[in-house]
Amino acid sequence: MSKQLVNLRTRSSRDGQSFTYYLDYLDEFNKRHRISLGHSNRRKAERQRTHKEQELRMGIIEPESMKLSKFLENSLLRTGSQIRESTQVEYRASMNDFINAVGNIDYQNVTHRHGEVFLQNCLDEGNSPATTAKKLRQIRRFFQLAVQRGQLDDNPLKYVKSPKVPKKKVRVYTTDECSNILESSRKIQKKSVLQWDLLITIALVTAMRKSELLNTVWSDIDFEKKTIEVSPKRDTEETWEWHVKDTDCRILPLTDLAIRLLIQLQAERPVGYPYVFLPPQRYDHIQKLRKRGSWTLSSARIKVINNFTRQFKRILTLAGIDKGEFHDLRRTGLSRMLARGLSKYDLMTIAGHAKFETTQQFYLAVEDNLVGRARDAVTEGFGDILARTWHAGDF
Repeated sequence: MSKQLVNLRTRSSRDGQSFTYYLDYLDEFNKRHRISLGHSNRRKAERQRTHKEQELRMGIIEPESMKLSKFLENSLLRTGSQIRESTQVEYRASMNDFINAVGNIDYQNVTHRHGEVFLQNCLDEGNSPATTAKKLRQIRRFFQLAVQRGQLDDNPLKYVKSPKVPKKKVRVYTTDECSNILESSRKIQKKSVLQWDLLITIALVTAMRKSELLNTVWSDIDFEKKTIEVSPKRDTEETWEWHVKDTDCRILPLTDLAIRLLIQLQAERPVGYPYVFLPPQRYDHIQKLRKRGSWTLSSARIKVINNFTRQFKRILTLAGIDKGEFHDLRRTGLSRMLARGLSKYDLMTIAGHAKFETTQQFYLAVEDNLVGRARDAVTEGFGDILARTWHAGDF
């Protein structure tokens, strides 16, 4: 006989002259609930107990009244490790902004109007349209998950329109800028433990993300096949847990020059250090942090190298470049691949994008010969007509 999930209890009134029934049970998160039935009818109470028992066994959880703050914690608890730690931090911050704007009301009472109030509040607080749109997407996701989990019938923010965000032009370094960046990286080499020139070279060749590069281990490189693998890492004595963004794994080509440089680096590195681009002294420090419990999954993405962005900005300044970021090396590498004939779907695979829209949005506009091909097409289509109409004597 299966264990009874819901128990029927009684509670005496204050004067001790009467009693009421209540249900006592644990929910899916092992949290205890004691719900008063408000009556003393034994037969009716048993029917209610049986109904709640059936709901729990079928996985049906009746939506309960929750303030937005509790709804936030409940949602993140259910989601668990399905999203990254840093993403949870962002989602939590956005929901807290929503609560500050509309109040800590019951999540079931949220309406379209609350979404518009939140939208305007973000803009009034100085958030850019892009940041406001991102926060709205995150809040809308909370309520969409509630719909999927049976807590809501519909998403109250489904029709709230995001502010229009102008598309940003993709920043791509020119050939001269790439050369200047590499030269400048060698100038700060003595002041940094990181071998910047090699890191920048591999970033341009493979179009890998910063986190992917810094979490690369020697076993990811196949010197014979001249490839480098982007793969997640497990938590072991030698390596820390790290997840790949969007996709699980992909293999990228390396040039002959990149292979020679990596072979030289491996020969210079002390034996026993698994990470390719991470200096031994930094690796030893991270291992100490891990033993103290001061290293998290988020740290593996953003804290592998201290002051990484500041050091790269220094390189850009020495190269005479006012605006730019390390991620632009990835954009530059991908745009060159596209311009040299790689198909857009092949580019999506190389980039490791989960959706083609990401490739479309960021990289199709930077094809080197796009403007030239458009000019040739117009000339071919209207050249003769325009030449007959506007002859040389008119100018």
